Amino acid sequence: METTSKTAEMIERAKALFGKQVDMIVRQEQKVVELVQNVGEKLAKLAQNPKVKRLTEPVQIFIRMIRAHFKGEHKISFGTLGLIVLAMVYFLSPIDFIPDFLGFFGFADDLSIVLAVYAKVKDEVEVFLEWEKSKL
Repeated sequence: METTSKTAEMIERAKALFGKQVDMIVRQEQKVVELVQNVGEKLAKLAQNPKVKRLTEPVQIFIRMIRAHFKGEHKISFGTLGLIVLAMVYFLSPIDFIPDFLGFFGFADDLSIVLAVYAKVKDEVEVFLEWEKSKL
């Protein structure tokens, strides 16, 4: 139960910082496309750092989920879309609880938010991954 409350608390803190921005982005497909592109570019820069590998996998799944959603191939709920966009905005933002310029420690809070969102939307992620496997 404590993990669930910590997850909810982290997500609420991220919403307090970026909620308005996320609400604006999630309603405009082009803004979501730009966000995904920017996150992809940041992931490419981080690919050589083994310490952030744990962060990149959920973000890559989120990117695939968003792409499939907007292509109409696999729809996700609006709530899940909002949480995923929140995680990505937080991941990209230089303004968060621990600045990214502090190296791995700067990514610790990004990782926390991404993993908190991942845990919150785990059921939809699992359905998506099963759908993805079925396409192969």
